[in-house]
Amino acid sequence: MSTNNVDGGEEGEISREEAEELIEEIERRRSLKGLAALAVAAIGILFSLFQLILAAKSFTFEIPILALENGMPAITSYQVSLQLLQANAIHVAFALVLTFLMFPASMGDGFVSRNLGRVVDGVTESFGEENPVSRAFEGVRGVFRWAFLDPNRSRVTPFDVVSMIAAFLSAFYFLTEFSEIQDMRVFGLESGRPVTEIYTFLDPILGAVPFVSEYSYAMILGVVGVLLVLEATRRTLGLPLMLIVASFIVYARWGYLISSGTPFIGLLAIPELTWPDIVQNLWYNTENGVFGIPVTVSVSFIYIFILFGSFLEMSGAGQWFIDLAYAATGKRKGGPAKASILASGFMGTISGSSIANTVTTGAFTIPLMKRSGYSPEFSGAVESSASSGGQILPPVMGAAAFLMVQYTATPFAEIIILATIPAIVFFFGVWVMVHLKAVQEGIGGLEETASLVSHLKFGWFYLVPIFLLLYYLIVERLSVSRSAWFTLVALVALITFIAAYSEKTRISLFGSLAAIFGIELVSHIITGVAVTGLLTGASGTPLSPGAAFAIVGPRVGWYAMLAGVLTMLYHTDVESKFLDLNPTIQESAEVAGEKTGRDLGENQLFRVGTFVVKSMDEGARTAVPVVIAVAAAGIIPGVISVSGLGPNLTSLLLALSGGSIVIMLLVTAVASIILGMGMPTTVTYIILISMLATPLVEFGIPLLAAHLFILYFGVIADITPPVAVAAYAASGVAKSDPFETGVKAFSLSLNKAIVPFAFVLAPGVVLLREKANAAELPIREQYRVVGFSDLAQLSYSVPEILIPVVGVFLGVIALGATVIGTLYGDVNRGERTGFAVSALLLMAPRLLSAAVFDLLGFAGVTVSVDALVLDLSMRAVGFVIFVVLAAKNRRESTSTREPKEAMSA
Repeated sequence: MSTNNVDGGEEGEISREEAEELIEEIERRRSLKGLAALAVAAIGILFSLFQLILAAKSFTFEIPILALENGMPAITSYQVSLQLLQANAIHVAFALVLTFLMFPASMGDGFVSRNLGRVVDGVTESFGEENPVSRAFEGVRGVFRWAFLDPNRSRVTPFDVVSMIAAFLSAFYFLTEFSEIQDMRVFGLESGRPVTEIYTFLDPILGAVPFVSEYSYAMILGVVGVLLVLEATRRTLGLPLMLIVASFIVYARWGYLISSGTPFIGLLAIPELTWPDIVQNLWYNTENGVFGIPVTVSVSFIYIFILFGSFLEMSGAGQWFIDLAYAATGKRKGGPAKASILASGFMGTISGSSIANTVTTGAFTIPLMKRSGYSPEFSGAVESSASSGGQILPPVMGAAAFLMVQYTATPFAEIIILATIPAIVFFFGVWVMVHLKAVQEGIGGLEETASLVSHLKFGWFYLVPIFLLLYYLIVERLSVSRSAWFTLVALVALITFIAAYSEKTRISLFGSLAAIFGIELVSHIITGVAVTGLLTGASGTPLSPGAAFAIVGPRVGWYAMLAGVLTMLYHTDVESKFLDLNPTIQESAEVAGEKTGRDLGENQLFRVGTFVVKSMDEGARTAVPVVIAVAAAGIIPGVISVSGLGPNLTSLLLALSGGSIVIMLLVTAVASIILGMGMPTTVTYIILISMLATPLVEFGIPLLAAHLFILYFGVIADITPPVAVAAYAASGVAKSDPFETGVKAFSLSLNKAIVPFAFVLAPGVVLLREKANAAELPIREQYRVVGFSDLAQLSYSVPEILIPVVGVFLGVIALGATVIGTLYGDVNRGERTGFAVSALLLMAPRLLSAAVFDLLGFAGVTVSVDALVLDLSMRAVGFVIFVVLAAKNRRESTSTREPKEAMSA
């Protein structure tokens, strides 16, 4: 069976506008227009500019200011030097302001709104509409609706404005009164000044109010700030997470009431803490709390990578990657589904968001899968399952990967190495299942697809930023933020240069680049400074040609950008046949043209400028929920730290597990899935590594493997019913049953649930090896990432790496036969059981052996065996079962097919 390739306008596909509306509906975002929309864009661009400055200059930078000197305009520089706490506070304040603009406080369907409506209706029914009591209640409801409700997700309410002002005041206090904050970190919040001393004009109004004079302004701002974070969490991430975070705050204040003598629960007893102690640790601290490690990672790593993804998407790379996937696999058996897997992987590298990835990619891939013969539920399941894998796919991965860098003190290059094999195994596993489903249903490929060579010819440059990022991270070993910054500059330079390139402009374009580069090189050779330095009166020492080239060479991206701009200024009508920017860029340019009365949609330079601005805007919008998530989730490790709960929690979990590593792993897996339902993976990761990472390491599991284990199960939560957010998003595109789509998505991702058990019990799968002096080291430092010398040591690499990795890949095939019920032909129930056993033995034999030994241990029986020999033996048994069943299935399918062919002949 096959199907023809189609364009985006055929029935079944949803438009880009419909996809955006679906995302807004799922995420409950506002659809703003006019001044409010302009405010969101302006603040988002400022947010991105702030983060770009931090990435380029770190926390000390200069802001150029136009001023008058001797009556003449001149540019002066104002130096800004931020402390980490200040940068984090500004980062969160931006996110809070955008949250209160983008997400409604209530749409009228909440608990308070419904019950207030019932009360008012009840009073009106009892007293009549004209009764003063009824009118008073109706008036209260009217004020409440005006102040809080936004049923159509289209207006900013007074409560939003008040919340934004409070968020701004908080950041402003960090900037203007940081010396007082430093003093209070030593002497406590009680030592701070009251609000009437900071804002003296308020003294006549608030000076006599006891509460205002009793507490410092810092204390009030801290309380308001934490409440704002909780409210922003409720809006962006839902009520359950807000309640979880709030319960930890309540626990920090009243957890001392737990009796330490109570069995098990007594381990949760903590010392008594006052509200000033709690607020100080949650709001004025970079070690834990709102501005702790998660937000620090967001400031340093996460935002710049989200921005990189936004620039890549707006450049047109997203659609190009989708088309690349179809060019590579479209004609294969089950080609549309296989292309969906590749496209979702590519897009996941760009976005890192399961929902956005599912909807944007699925708008194109799901209808094609349905028309090729896959059911709507299976089509949605494939897309959501593959899209959720974007968060575990190097080189970019999701925000949790950057948190792993900070929490484990591991270079990001090593995180990439660590995560590569499991990610490949996952996507290979989904690929196997869709292939087997195509075999089962007789689904072919597409008849018409672009050739891979021709597609690469017209978009190869989209791959350059990805390879450049890997070069900076792995070869140059630059920091994550610097690597992202240099890659982002290169991406913008590349897009600008390609946009200016055409048959008519190529000579002037390359000539401009050569001239700019040559002038800069000569300027450094003769004067030792750049041309811009000469214009501002700077001077230096003449340099040798080699030294000058070493300075000028790395700046070629900026020169290419300038050459492209100059070319487009001269050739305003240039059209590049290679570049196909995201359609929203053209729409934004045309809208701007309509408002200014000029035909800006046809001006290439304006389109490129729109691309830069729109990318910064979209990057900020994408980052807002992530920033709020890490700010809220940081409260939990903050409470654990300030209360001293950590060691007690570890003891409690070790006691509850009874010393069984299998129980501990299962508890962690289940907790990750349950907590992750409906929550971002980032939040799940932060919460669970705060509570469960240490107990896992105490069992002897490598630190990095333990963190990756938690991350994988947090990702699985996105496609696990009953709250499978990515699967439900896919069902909206596929027009399928949401629950059934979630069930199928989970079954397609089963290998993602087994692989983590494989690599925590056999660390060689993720290329981790125990250090030679491990016994002398702290338990968290006993493993390292393998090097080439380890791979060359065959006595280690073959049994510890090669055989387990091959076993995992074979086990994935066996798992596919188990789930789909097909290999070469139909697989009966008994054979499916055999394939399931072989999958477990091939992928995670130590899970089975550890469970048996734990049971024997509970019975008082101690068994001593060579773990490696047992592991290899069990994998061998699994391999034999797999080969026997596969050979039998192939023989039976061949014998069944031959009579059918003879009859048809």
